[in-house]
Amino acid sequence: MTIPSALLALARPRWLSLLVIGLCLGHATILLTRVPHWGLPFLTLAWMGLGYAFRWGSPGPASRSAPPRKWPWALLPIALWGLYLYLAESFGIVDLSAVFFHLQAGMADHGGVSRIGAAFFYTLSMVALLVSFTWLIRHDHRWRRGEPLLALVLLVSNPLLYGMGQRGAAIVTKPGAWLERHYVEPVLLESPRDPPNLLVLYLESIERTYADRERFGDAYAILDQLGERGLVFEGIQQVDNTGWTMAGMIASQCGTPLMPAGLLHDRQFSPLDKVVPGVDCLGDLLSSQGYRLTYMGGASVNFAGKGLFYEGHGFDTVLGREELQPRLDDPEYVNNWGLYDDSLYDYSLEELRHLNAQDGPWGLVTLSLAGHAPYGYPAQACLDRQGEFDGVDILFSVECSTWLARDFLARAEAEGLLDDTLVVIASDHLTMRVSAWEQLIEGERDNTFILLGPGIPQGRQRREASMVDAFPTILEAMGFTIDWHRAGLGVSLLSDEPTLLEEHGAEFFNARMREEIVLQERLWEGLAPPSQAPEEEVIQEQVVETPEDATGEEPAQVQ
Repeated sequence: MTIPSALLALARPRWLSLLVIGLCLGHATILLTRVPHWGLPFLTLAWMGLGYAFRWGSPGPASRSAPPRKWPWALLPIALWGLYLYLAESFGIVDLSAVFFHLQAGMADHGGVSRIGAAFFYTLSMVALLVSFTWLIRHDHRWRRGEPLLALVLLVSNPLLYGMGQRGAAIVTKPGAWLERHYVEPVLLESPRDPPNLLVLYLESIERTYADRERFGDAYAILDQLGERGLVFEGIQQVDNTGWTMAGMIASQCGTPLMPAGLLHDRQFSPLDKVVPGVDCLGDLLSSQGYRLTYMGGASVNFAGKGLFYEGHGFDTVLGREELQPRLDDPEYVNNWGLYDDSLYDYSLEELRHLNAQDGPWGLVTLSLAGHAPYGYPAQACLDRQGEFDGVDILFSVECSTWLARDFLARAEAEGLLDDTLVVIASDHLTMRVSAWEQLIEGERDNTFILLGPGIPQGRQRREASMVDAFPTILEAMGFTIDWHRAGLGVSLLSDEPTLLEEHGAEFFNARMREEIVLQERLWEGLAPPSQAPEEEVIQEQVVETPEDATGEEPAQVQ
């Protein structure tokens, strides 16, 4: 059997190199644009057509001698773009702060094994791409001449390097302290005579955007029904440095985005032994009021510093996969991250019984897993209720997460365990890339934030706010009086005071985070090298806001 000459031609180094480059360019185009996946062969064929028309890689008059042993300048820029594309495909939105934080806080016991295969595939693809590009540069003098300029373009256009450059410039220049001046130390001025208990249910990645039934059907309908019993806040945006689990929990419990220690940490990428030790958070305040506090999550508390955060901020009991898995009747009934949510809520119900059996107020914080990207981890109880899971549909997992949360609350209420208890239902952050990603990014997105309990009015409020505003809102919903309805950078949504986003907008707020490190130094006080005395004196002048800080514009000139 003879092999067609066209196939033999494709097996030559020239066409193999062009094919690999075309496939990689097509994949990148699909990720960075709205081109559908079925467009990959057409993009690859278009690239191959250009290669044929311009005879790329074909020896010409200037290339008759042996090809030079030249290493292209663009190899490193191409590799960095490969890293960016891998992160973008994995998470939807590339967050450098999350990368830096997880490197320092700890990546042990993570559950992202589903991305190991993708990482291996990306590595092989990048090796093939770099080999193919090197071959093309060595065999085509036209590409060789323009390659240094291509390398520069790839460098300056990479969002990874853009973000790193901004943070580096902030560390060097320390241009302002707007965030620090707006930070209000959390203080409980008055406490209620009979302080309520507190139950916080973080539903992993279950953003309120799913409430749009035209796009997502009834996936979020159960939370909508729960919200009718209390107060639902709409418009809770995700500002920078609040877009992963630890960042979302710290924003809603400390009133500040999680600006990683980064280069401020004097041991660089050595493991952290404390998480945001420089600020008081919800646990610190409640612990000082005699609350007994418990955190429970299905995943390991060693991952991303969860255990360090809760143990360092007033929590008496911190339970994760290591502590809870041995209690399971079937120790193998776990997923990549840890316990399924039906098991977690069973043990959370036991903890509620234990807390209620003792004197004094208590607080319980739980973190679910069912909605975790990219596909979710629906529990067996959901499979029994909803039927077979196809392994991909995130809306199946969203419905599972909301149903399990409602079922847990119903069981706790039936036993009288939630009497005089404020219940907070919140997403930890907006979801990362999932099967419904294209529908999610069609419009504005917002987080889930619902309050239930005695004294909580029924209704809906739309505010231009972020999760940092959840912290003072929870405190006031519990009956505590705080300074000017503020705590951290947050403003209570139960008050008429404008939030920072209502006054200045999310874009301005995010820009200040990229350009300043003074608040970042406060968060990590004790881990960062000591600041110089003159800088400390400047930071202390935080009474009057400058015109630049107020509007972001240059001050008017005196006539």
